[in-house]
Amino acid sequence: MNSNPLMAILQNEDLFVPLLMAGVGLVWIVLGTVTGMVKSVARERTRREIAAYIAEGSMSPEQGEKLMKAGKRCGTM
Repeated sequence: MNSNPLMAILQNEDLFVPLLMAGVGLVWIVLGTVTGMVKSVARERTRREIAAYIAEGSMSPEQGEKLMKAGKRCGTM
């Protein structure tokens, strides 16, 4: 038997599969969270850019409103 306790746990089939599934689940959750954060930051950046265009006068408020509504999907924004 190997003296390394981690190797002993990994070689035990009763523990390896649940540990592997938990690891995949954890990675899935982290990636989903990061994806949501990136989308949220990009959406807010776009809203700020539209507001800046409206403030400088190169876009009318109506055009800005149409752009912001065009990006909405069911349940978002």
